[in-house]
Amino acid sequence: MAGAARFVVVGPTGTGVAVDEAVGAWTEGTGASPDTPDGRARDARAGALAGRAIERAVALAQAGTVQGIVTAPIDKAALLAGGYDHPGHTEMLEALTGHPTVMMLASPRLRVVLATTHLPLREVFAALTPERIARTARITREGLQRAYGIAAPRIALCALNPHAGDHGRFGREDDELLAPAARAAGIAGPFPADTVFVRALRGEFDAVIAPYHDVGMTAIKVASFGEGVNVTLGLPFVRTSPDHGTALDIAGQGKADAGSFVAAALLAARLGARGREERGSRGEGKDQGKGE
Repeated sequence: MAGAARFVVVGPTGTGVAVDEAVGAWTEGTGASPDTPDGRARDARAGALAGRAIERAVALAQAGTVQGIVTAPIDKAALLAGGYDHPGHTEMLEALTGHPTVMMLASPRLRVVLATTHLPLREVFAALTPERIARTARITREGLQRAYGIAAPRIALCALNPHAGDHGRFGREDDELLAPAARAAGIAGPFPADTVFVRALRGEFDAVIAPYHDVGMTAIKVASFGEGVNVTLGLPFVRTSPDHGTALDIAGQGKADAGSFVAAALLAARLGARGREERGSRGEGKDQGKGE
């Protein structure tokens, strides 16, 4: 990755990794179980440092010091214990910037956008409104145009129910909610989950909007495990992340595969360079570009 960009490492000192922008100091603690007072205190410290690192990275990007940020996986329970009540990076980035965002999982083979993110399944039906679908479609279209240079993105909507409801046999949401919303947004669908991702893999669509977290995440991970990258669309800067979690169960054992993180860093560098070139062609951002 060394030749792709100049990387500015943000995080706490004391982890064995040199940092350029320190947000505090990490002390390893007792290694106690998360169910003990010492363990809970340790997790809260870790979550607080993770939250500060995200805040600092966003501040650097908003100031133009860097063209994008690559975030490592976070333990969401630790983040909450550390005082940050956000379900994940995407929601926190939206709150910090004030820009509506959507989560896209991308690989060389497939792009999947989530209409809803970190919600219990029983809450998806209430959250999946025409307005949310319209917003997701708009941000997806603009993101594919700006970040990937796709002039007229072909976007499909994945159905909510089995077989897209089969004309109401398995639910009426696809006919009564998703289909009108897709037409209004100028996207295709809804198409059943068991075919729409295959059609996208074969090149028919540039992205598929999934109605809830697990149907979209399962598709991208089955298609491209280890290659997928989480891209936040809608931000005024590039943000990518690996498409996996913290894997604390194998931490420190030399078993973790860094492939997705490397892919995230390389994609951020490419997207950042593309954005800088476009701004340069418009005569914008001449005082920016101090870092990558």
